[in-house]
Amino acid sequence: MKKSREDEMNATPEAAAKNPRGTTESLADLDSDTGLRGDVSSLGSDSEVNGFANGDQKIDKYGFVGGAQYTGELQPEIPPEVLRQRESKWLDMLNNWDKWMAKKHKKVRLRCQKGIPPSLRGRAWQYLSGSKVKMEHNPGKFDEMDQSPGDPTWLDVIERDLHRQFPFHEMFIARGGHGQQDLYRILKAYTVYRPEEGYCQAQAPIAAVLLMHMPAEQAFWCLVQICEKYLPGYYSAGLEAVQLDGEIFFALLRKVSTAAYKHLNKYKIDPILYMTEWFMCAFSRTLPWVSVLRIWDMFFYEGVKVIFRVGLILLKYTLGSSDKLKKCQGQYETMEKLRDIDPRYMQEAFLVREVIELPVTEREIEKEHLIQLKKWKDTHGDLKYQPPPRLHGAKAINEAEPHSHKALVQMPSIVIHSPPVSPSSDSSSNSKKKDKKSMKEQKKEKKKLEKKAGKVEPTANGSAPDETKRILKDEQYATQPVDIAEDIKQSMLIKDTPLQQSELSLSSEETEQDTYL
Repeated sequence: MKKSREDEMNATPEAAAKNPRGTTESLADLDSDTGLRGDVSSLGSDSEVNGFANGDQKIDKYGFVGGAQYTGELQPEIPPEVLRQRESKWLDMLNNWDKWMAKKHKKVRLRCQKGIPPSLRGRAWQYLSGSKVKMEHNPGKFDEMDQSPGDPTWLDVIERDLHRQFPFHEMFIARGGHGQQDLYRILKAYTVYRPEEGYCQAQAPIAAVLLMHMPAEQAFWCLVQICEKYLPGYYSAGLEAVQLDGEIFFALLRKVSTAAYKHLNKYKIDPILYMTEWFMCAFSRTLPWVSVLRIWDMFFYEGVKVIFRVGLILLKYTLGSSDKLKKCQGQYETMEKLRDIDPRYMQEAFLVREVIELPVTEREIEKEHLIQLKKWKDTHGDLKYQPPPRLHGAKAINEAEPHSHKALVQMPSIVIHSPPVSPSSDSSSNSKKKDKKSMKEQKKEKKKLEKKAGKVEPTANGSAPDETKRILKDEQYATQPVDIAEDIKQSMLIKDTPLQQSELSLSSEETEQDTYL
């Protein structure tokens, strides 16, 4: 059964025959044809390992060096002032996340539709999906699963899939590179976390996209939220949840595009034939990369309805008119058309606008889900795997999983600790502080006594006899030269204490040489 699930994701024989080494240990050694061996962590980026850093190939701003999702320099740039303004708004929102989700969640949705700033996308996805809270509630869990040996059967399948994930992206372009190692760790950890589900091939591109935007541990918990909250049951054995959503999708298509619905029904093209990769990979392997990121921004806030809308729009504009259907007279021609969708319909501005305007709500999806579930039970019986209920986006997840404010505090990914202080220097600094403190006290007392003595003379000259005696008595006490001299003498004697001697020894030439040595 485990092997059949791999075949369900259209694995090519040529790719399966390459069989790269993917474990943390074996990935450290590159294949002999690269001429490089040893620890790849000493090398630069993964693109340098395969020779893409020498200027032969330009890397786009998303990290792609080629392939269908390479954007090059065609993508228009957002003005820096607009980008800074958006970043400022998102920072305020993330730093006050509970307030925004409780009172201004519609504004959060609007900003997700406009696009999350690239510098904050990874953090925003974690907050939207609830994975930040999930990770804080499970400290050390990922490291524990990372150290676990795992099921060898799953590990072998994962290793064979590593090189298929975005092979033209600089993070995954090198066999045995850092990207492939972290991807292996995430997928293996999930098989340990959910052994009853194991590994499904469609999880790899999902995890890879997350890994492009955040470290391995954060990406793992974000993957968990997608599998459990956004797309529950999608990656379990039998793919029943995907098939059920396929029937829901087909029923919704009838309302969105009657022409496309009738055409697919006429040639008996089941939804599972064309929508499996779309839904299970969240269009990460189908759309241009800019469109992928914009769709994912909305998906993390609004949930699976965004995936339904994208699929419905692609079918509507590909098969929604009689002129387009003239070239698709048959099942084979129709499938070829769906594999090669016109780029105009996948372009960022067009697709995002259509997704926002298409009136397909989560209520309609849930209503159709109950209808299709009843039909499924009549024809197939009960579901073999009962997934948890689906949550439609960030607001539903935030309400279903209450958390403390502490769980949302942003912690730095890199922590630099100050160097430890040696005992000798510590004792020397303490002695200096004590000496300075004693000298200050002595000076303060001396000034106090001198000030008091200076005030006595004029008062005594014009006072009554009894008062003069009292003042002279106080003056005698206040102006004792012996006490002041004794205080000065005591302060001078402090220099002979062991602490003062250690301070003097550190400043000597001989000790200074020893210290540097």
